[in-house]
Amino acid sequence: MTDELDHRLIGILRSNSRTPVAVLARELGINRSTVTARIDRLVDSGVIDGFTIRLSNDVDRDAIRGVTTVASEPHRGQDVIREIRGYPEVELLHSTTGAWDLVVQLRCSNLSEFDLALERIRAIPGVRDTQTSLLFNSLTTGT
Repeated sequence: MTDELDHRLIGILRSNSRTPVAVLARELGINRSTVTARIDRLVDSGVIDGFTIRLSNDVDRDAIRGVTTVASEPHRGQDVIREIRGYPEVELLHSTTGAWDLVVQLRCSNLSEFDLALERIRAIPGVRDTQTSLLFNSLTTGT
């Protein structure tokens, strides 16, 4: 169960998961041991699934990025999700409504690697159909 303080803490960590505990404590108006205990509790309870980095588009300028929508066969969706989660090329994975069951954002170092990732997704037992769009320029940057 999370409260307002947890939500504020998560918001700060979303913008920079490397924010020092001392800074978190100061911004939240609590002591450092409370911050540490809350982060540990959020991790242990599964609210925080992990910490990650976002590469600057300047660093990874030549990466091939795309979005693949996936339709799965009835009652096979969880099997498909379990398999896709293990792919290192997957940046984001979302369930959705409508004609497609999943939206998969992929990042690969070149087109050959991207093509192989798509082949692996299409070969997963339970995948009925896919549709892919390559991503070119990011028009906005989020925090």
